Amino acid sequence: MTDKALDAVIIGGGHNGLVAAAYLARAGRRVQVLERLDHVGGAAVSAHAFDGVDARLSRYSYLVSLLPQRIVADLGARIRLSRRRISSYTPDPATGGATGLLIGPQPTFGAIGADADASGFNDFYRRCGLVTSRIWPTLLQPLRNRSEMRRNVLGGGDTDTAAAWEALIDRPIGEAITSAVANDLVRGVMATDALIGTFAGMDDPSLIQNVCFLYHLIGGGTGDWDVPVGGMGAVSGALAAAAAGFGAEIITGADVYAIDPDGEVRYRQAGASRRVAADRILANVTPAVLAELLGEPAPVTAPGAQVKVNLMLRRLPRLRDENVTPEQAFGGTFHINETFSQLGAAYSDATAGRVPDPLPCEIYCHSLTDPSILSEELRASGAQTLTVFGLHTPHSLAVGDPDRMRDRLTSAVLNSLNSVLAEPIQDVLLEDGAGRLCIEAKTTTDLEQALGMTAGNIFHGALRWPFAEDDAPLETPAQRWGVATAHDRILLCGSGSVRGGAVSGIGGHNASMAVLEG
Repeated sequence: MTDKALDAVIIGGGHNGLVAAAYLARAGRRVQVLERLDHVGGAAVSAHAFDGVDARLSRYSYLVSLLPQRIVADLGARIRLSRRRISSYTPDPATGGATGLLIGPQPTFGAIGADADASGFNDFYRRCGLVTSRIWPTLLQPLRNRSEMRRNVLGGGDTDTAAAWEALIDRPIGEAITSAVANDLVRGVMATDALIGTFAGMDDPSLIQNVCFLYHLIGGGTGDWDVPVGGMGAVSGALAAAAAGFGAEIITGADVYAIDPDGEVRYRQAGASRRVAADRILANVTPAVLAELLGEPAPVTAPGAQVKVNLMLRRLPRLRDENVTPEQAFGGTFHINETFSQLGAAYSDATAGRVPDPLPCEIYCHSLTDPSILSEELRASGAQTLTVFGLHTPHSLAVGDPDRMRDRLTSAVLNSLNSVLAEPIQDVLLEDGAGRLCIEAKTTTDLEQALGMTAGNIFHGALRWPFAEDDAPLETPAQRWGVATAHDRILLCGSGSVRGGAVSGIGGHNASMAVLEG
């Protein structure tokens, strides 16, 4: 059976696909979104992860930094974000967590003997801002090439900005960090933004760690990471409502199994095979999945390198640091065993095929900033959610025996956390309706199987600079917007696009602009 011809078919109902659908439908185009699962949102969803526990956890993605306010305003999406009061807290592993660094209104560099690094820390991020604040506005514009972007950033050509460009774009970011501060813990706090979801050393000559670092600092030009009120599912829900409101048709349970470059898409729904033809196909899937749908050889994909563990607590755990309250420590990003030297050792362990010990981790507590994800009963009881993100756990560790490795990685996460707490985290875990501890782990294998993220890479592959190289062709609308594929009628619209990655909607926006321009 063949459906009516459309202007655009979007494969994948993740947040980027919904953004693309909304923009195109708003422009009067006939748009259909085909989503394999029974719900939209992709990785940007909320779920009742634990039986009998009325808490809506952001199951995969969890914070928002790169979603431009312009997209929210253009689409009239009812998305609310809340700013965290604390940036981060890092227990010092050298004291077993008895002291630590709190980054907030009153930083505590002196508590870890790093008073001398305070000015270098602040100046480092000031100089980063000279670059990020000028790149950020370009992400919703046609691509500049490297030389044009450099001229855009340098402006009048002051030496401070030129040095910042070199540190962020031209040289391994580890050099700039170690030059700026001396304390191992302070260096580690700065370095983690280069490694989230990216498997690399801080001195990697490919500079993939620099690209990751840049994206973590670029959001809004400031690098602030905010909490989505209502959970990540509220973000996708608002985007889906906007797309549907403009007239886009969203079909769930539609499993696309083949694409023809001439514009035909074949999918199965409710046991029936269907076909739909469109002038343009927007692929909100990984480039490797797109190749499979086209019957082409899959491109090499950088593997993912993280494990995510969701926890439900009866209350926040006690700390060994008596100068910091749990509410302060968990009010921002809680770094665990992430000194610069520990990050390097963990990378070496993982490269050798071992689970790092201790495992570098960081924690985010949604419910402290946005308690609306909890029922009134849970809020009254003092319950809290924790999301723990483990670094340097490449996909190669998880593929042999996924279930066994999930258990090993979960244990590594809990052991790392317990190394800096005054009580085992297990003692404050809530139990679900069946009496099981509320622990849910998601490995790279889980991401690949559940969401189609090739090799569990949360960015759909290696992140790329937010500009084109000087010799890159920028002739067609798709090339100019960074969404081109080898086929004129097929565009990337997700995290695999040039400026994709994270919950941003930028890939969806740019693909829709390419369609409208063409």
